Amino acid sequence: MRAAAARAPQPEDNSTANCLPPGMPGIMNQPYPMEFLLTPGKVTIVIEAYTQVRHIYTDGRPLPADPDPKFFGTSVARWEGDTLVAETVGFNDHVQLARGVPHSDKMKIVERFRLTDPDTMIIETTITDPVVLTAPYTTSSTLRRHRNWTVSEYICEENNRNYVDPAGKAGINLTVPATPKKD
Repeated sequence: MRAAAARAPQPEDNSTANCLPPGMPGIMNQPYPMEFLLTPGKVTIVIEAYTQVRHIYTDGRPLPADPDPKFFGTSVARWEGDTLVAETVGFNDHVQLARGVPHSDKMKIVERFRLTDPDTMIIETTITDPVVLTAPYTTSSTLRRHRNWTVSEYICEENNRNYVDPAGKAGINLTVPATPKKD
């Protein structure tokens, strides 16, 4: 990150308190189950957090030159041996590199998905953004299969009392919800 962005006042919380998903790459690091579905031309990732579905196209299409901005961007991938290499561009303004650090329209994320054994996947993620970052930023995460887990319904707004105001100030609404009247 550039020094000015790092020194700028940081919000206390982010838009996830308002039930917006973290977008890429944050959604891939949530501590909730994910299900990877491999079908001809596409890898679909069903993510329990925020009930999200991510599509990674493997049908040979190129990255779009002028992508529609989205939480997950637009992802295309190819196989390099036993590694799925996904490139993603086109992120909306809700997506942040870190809390309070926006990205530019030049941001690109490259992920390398590789199974190290039948129950373990390593994902190496490299973020480049020549406007915001002085160098590419690479992280690695490990996903483990838990054979008895299933992706469950995740409804963030249900009983949610947390919020973040436009200035980034976190709060909680302590008003007791009204009880529905029974007939």
